[in-house]
Amino acid sequence: MAPIPGSGLAKGLAVTLRTMTRKTVTEQYPDAQPELPPRTRGVIGLFEENCTVCMLCARECPDWCIYIDSHKETVPPATPGGRERSRNVLDRFAIDFSLCMYCGICIEVCPFDALFWSPEFEYAETDIRDLTHERDKLREWMWTVPAPPALDPGAEEPKEIAAARKSAEKLAAAQAESAAEAEMAAQAESAAQAQAQTEPAAEPRSSAGRHTGTAAGPEPQPDTTRKPQEGES
Repeated sequence: MAPIPGSGLAKGLAVTLRTMTRKTVTEQYPDAQPELPPRTRGVIGLFEENCTVCMLCARECPDWCIYIDSHKETVPPATPGGRERSRNVLDRFAIDFSLCMYCGICIEVCPFDALFWSPEFEYAETDIRDLTHERDKLREWMWTVPAPPALDPGAEEPKEIAAARKSAEKLAAAQAESAAEAEMAAQAESAAQAQAQTEPAAEPRSSAGRHTGTAAGPEPQPDTTRKPQEGES
């Protein structure tokens, strides 16, 4: 059956008439910022303290757009007589967003939670070479990463939080016990000082013997002078 002439135009006008009465969904960007979902894949933030330079993100990246440089440092032993250890120190962590395809594989394979998605998307550049962002810029984007969703109210508390809470409680109990002992010692010392002030002073004893009311003088010495006999001059 041949189409009726002008049917396509009528269908188009019908669609236009239906949408004319609906509320517009156009957002006047950049005057009005869009409300993005929390899991929006805008840019990748780096939490540098968690990075151990394991290179998993760079090896698993399909586009090879992650560049990592590092060096080894020797760590002195924690205890006397212990063995020295070596650790990797991060020198450079850069992502070329002109090559990145936002697959999120680097974030999924990171075993130490050093990479996160941020909804930040305003990082366009006039030169494509400026789309390679270094670790300082990636660290700044960490402040735009949304907080993780709340856990199920019936779920168990994470082991890390439970261990941290127990350690804090033990430390608080030890500090309270030491403060109580110090207070008891201070109270005992003040009581001893008050008792010493109320007691009368002891009367000093004489070194010559019993006190008789007079000063003890020197003992009389025997007279050893020889008296002259009769007939002697």
